[in-house]
Amino acid sequence: MKRLAFGLVSLGVSAVGLAADAVPATYRLDLLHTGGKGVEIFAVDRLRQEPLPWPGHPSRATDDGKSGGYRFEVRDTDGQLLQARGYASIFGEWVTTAEAQNQHRTFHESLRFPAPAKPGPVQVRIYKRDAQQVFQPLWEAKLDTTDMFVDRSPTVSQNLIAIEQHGAPPDKVDLLLLGDGYTAAECTAKFRADAERMTAALFRVQPFARRRQDFNVWGLCPPAAESGVSRPSTGVHRASPAGTTYDAFGSERYLLTFENRALREIAAQAPYEALTILANNDTYGGGGIFGLYSTVAVNSSWADYLFVHEFGHHFAALADEYYTSPVAYAPPTTIVEPWEPNVTALLDKDQLKWRHLAATRTAVPTPWPKEAFEAYQRDVQARRKQIRADRRPESEMDALFREEQAHVMKLFGRERHRSAVGAFQGANYDAQAYYRPQLDCIMFTRDQVPFCRVCESALEQVIDSIAPNTARP
Repeated sequence: MKRLAFGLVSLGVSAVGLAADAVPATYRLDLLHTGGKGVEIFAVDRLRQEPLPWPGHPSRATDDGKSGGYRFEVRDTDGQLLQARGYASIFGEWVTTAEAQNQHRTFHESLRFPAPAKPGPVQVRIYKRDAQQVFQPLWEAKLDTTDMFVDRSPTVSQNLIAIEQHGAPPDKVDLLLLGDGYTAAECTAKFRADAERMTAALFRVQPFARRRQDFNVWGLCPPAAESGVSRPSTGVHRASPAGTTYDAFGSERYLLTFENRALREIAAQAPYEALTILANNDTYGGGGIFGLYSTVAVNSSWADYLFVHEFGHHFAALADEYYTSPVAYAPPTTIVEPWEPNVTALLDKDQLKWRHLAATRTAVPTPWPKEAFEAYQRDVQARRKQIRADRRPESEMDALFREEQAHVMKLFGRERHRSAVGAFQGANYDAQAYYRPQLDCIMFTRDQVPFCRVCESALEQVIDSIAPNTARP
């Protein structure tokens, strides 16, 4: 196997700290994911060799197999597993919207894996969960890593910034913060300050605070022609390098990019297992898709919360625990146990998925002031909708959120079960069908609370799956 060095020398990043012996190359399979109601098709766009070696540890080729609406496996000709991971996709979200009932769309997505020890063909398989949440084979292809049509062209060079380094990429969780909507002048100083601020926000909460040494944080800031990203609902359209936009699926706060090819070409300049886009905007917004990326409107007054909340989706498949805000997705016709680690349908309360963290004396379902909470939320959501409809200043939305935060913290502060792990009805965009582990969590409200114990445990398990030989404090 060819020996490769990471060779990242820019803005003070030393290649010495990134060198690794016998590190395989990184390949990326770019796919077109197409379909609509009752139709789902994968097609190969290209096989791409990225410029940097594989950032992962060779002993960590697979996750625990529990998370993701989809799963992919890559094996060499001897059947050796090169990579296997669960993930979610933009297509998987889109097919639950009303639009998908009437038309087809295509979304671009990518799967990354290390080169086989013996150059040549690899077998790629994609699985999807069926109605009972069991993974079933959906698509497969044989690809030759030595084929002359593998794209090995150089990428456009970007300045890689070492926000925080704690070791060689194979031994750490490498988090890439990618700026979008920053002009060249803003990339020089503002992006670095924003990236450091978001890094600090992440490492203020557990389990990231105690696992800080297990992370490297990198920054890339491709310059944009003008500041900011697209917000179609207000007539704002920007040709930002990564294509980030508000109003995804018609939700004014949902911030995604549908330009995956452009995003991956930029990201290829850094080692990463996790990727967050810092959108240079102040309007409240963000998004997070498991195994894909997360986003944050970095200039929002709520950026710290948004960054951590959306990273929870992306990094550990945490579900939204809130259920009173409007979303673009249609409700499920059949209720089954969700695969996300922090929500349950409670179909069998004696088999609660986080029973090991719940006290035996805690009632399941667990009582909480649900009616009072929902009554207040109906008023908040109506006022929120009106603020956006009238295109009022962002300061008015911030003021509403601060009022909401104070009200909910006061309401929850006197609850007997406020610190208990149980099963609290209302989660996953549904007031009745799903339950969350604790009364409050950063996945439920914008209150000044951390991740609940179940979410914290799920996040730590993902860190363990990527960063081996961890030194515990």
